[in-house]
Amino acid sequence: MDDDLRRRLYLFVRDQARPVGRDEAAEAVGISRKLAAFHLDKLVDRGLLRFSYARPEGRGGRGAGRPAKRYEPTETEFAVSLPERRYDLVGSLLTKSVREERDDERAEATALRVAGREGRALGERVRSESKLRPPGAERALSVAEDVLAAQGYEPFREARGEVVLRNCPFHSLSQESPDLVCGMNRAFIDGLVRGLGNDTLEVALEPAPGRCCVVLRMPGRARSTTSPTS
Repeated sequence: MDDDLRRRLYLFVRDQARPVGRDEAAEAVGISRKLAAFHLDKLVDRGLLRFSYARPEGRGGRGAGRPAKRYEPTETEFAVSLPERRYDLVGSLLTKSVREERDDERAEATALRVAGREGRALGERVRSESKLRPPGAERALSVAEDVLAAQGYEPFREARGEVVLRNCPFHSLSQESPDLVCGMNRAFIDGLVRGLGNDTLEVALEPAPGRCCVVLRMPGRARSTTSPTS
């Protein structure tokens, strides 16, 4: 992944949330199909991608040609942290929670309070630096996508006006203590949105396989029944 071209190919495949062919990947990064095939197969060898065979859409029956390779990311975690993990962030939140725990407050409640406050502080900082006026739901959703992408969440906009997060930056910890870590995750993101100056976006806790437990949804929209896989 030190190779810039190989890294760009990997990130392109990951961003599509579906299997990607060699021609599409080659066009996306501006290289030949042959060179793309070489690097994609190297990513398979390293365990970052896996492949399957499928015919191009719309083709079938006799004369359709041979099935082509399609690539998609694996779910393996690596020391280089792809997908990105942010244990420094959750560690900071937990450290502050320990320091600020009150006698009249349960530890879990303290953690949620601190996560919400720190998320709000981040949102207010972004709002101040970008000179953002209190945004409507659509603008707030767009800005939140950019901020969450920078934090490693890999946001993905769905057609129904909601954003799902294909990566959980706190994945391992969420497996050990889902109630606490997922609750902190939601509190942090909700605080971010409110810090941006919007009170109408829904920040929901909706755990599902292959993605983060939080979904951001435009006000008044029903819950979607489909989500991209990772």
